[in-house]
Amino acid sequence: MSHSATKTMLVIRFSSMGDVAMTVPVLKNLLQQHPSLRVIMVSQQTFAPLFADIKGLDFFGADLKGRHRGMIGIWRLFKELSAIKGVVSIADLHNVLRTKLLTFLFKLSGQVVVAIDKGRKEKRVLTRKRNKQIKPLTTSFERYARVFTLLGFALTVEHTSISKKTNKKERLQIGFAPFAKHRGKSLPLSMAKEFIGSLQESIPCHIYLFGAPGNEAITLAAWEKEFPNTINKAGTLALGQELQLIATMDLMITMDSANMHLASLVGTPVISIWGATHPFAGFLGWGQSTAQVIQADLPCRPCSVFGDKPCFRGDYACLQQLSAQQMVQQVRSYLCSK
Repeated sequence: MSHSATKTMLVIRFSSMGDVAMTVPVLKNLLQQHPSLRVIMVSQQTFAPLFADIKGLDFFGADLKGRHRGMIGIWRLFKELSAIKGVVSIADLHNVLRTKLLTFLFKLSGQVVVAIDKGRKEKRVLTRKRNKQIKPLTTSFERYARVFTLLGFALTVEHTSISKKTNKKERLQIGFAPFAKHRGKSLPLSMAKEFIGSLQESIPCHIYLFGAPGNEAITLAAWEKEFPNTINKAGTLALGQELQLIATMDLMITMDSANMHLASLVGTPVISIWGATHPFAGFLGWGQSTAQVIQADLPCRPCSVFGDKPCFRGDYACLQQLSAQQMVQQVRSYLCSK
């Protein structure tokens, strides 16, 4: 297929912020390797700041709770996207009922559509209770890239490891995001508090707390009052502002959560903490190192791809067997490494 003339591709990905954020480095590689291509990224409007200033990319904000909700909303979204001129192909990077219905309408209109293969079968083998096969699976980045290759835009995913930042400040700026959407990926509160206290005793630093509005923000606001040199930012920033702040951090300590991926987008190194989930499922942040992963060595892990399944043991040992001192030592080792 010749790409001498400008072509337009619709790229569709809804769902969680972390999953959407993982499309960003792949799309940047795609547009760098195919400069004649124009991409229309279709996702929730709130995620628009993730795609700001990407050359060759325009963002289309879908209102999934409003005018694009339900069957009528999908039809309305299809009609609005169909009005975009020059579209030659559709990349479905989500492959769920909503996007299947949407892309089915495009197929009826004669458009070329390719949907992501999420590798559901191999992920079930990785997370099943018995006879697990513990091995690295194809990453989400590679799965996204495969879609574009099948559409005729051969793509090499070029990972660049995120380097440690050169620090000349009296106190380090360290971000800490102890929560995630599901319990299987959230640090126990007592452990998170112990980590803050121990880290401050060990390393001169300002700790910035990140989390979602609501209960997380309330909890972190209380910790801000309890610990010196601790600043709560949960629920206080728009997404674009949060990205700008994370970019100033010397280091982020996060769970397997959106904050890991936000840090990756702005080139901030991450020490990531994993409970019920596992990096082998393919969701480690772009450019982040497996050497900076903290996880318990348990035969039951991983038991979930997304951390949403109840612990069959009932005790969440994958998180309870971690320790604040283990996390502090990982931070110290990273800061002392070359």
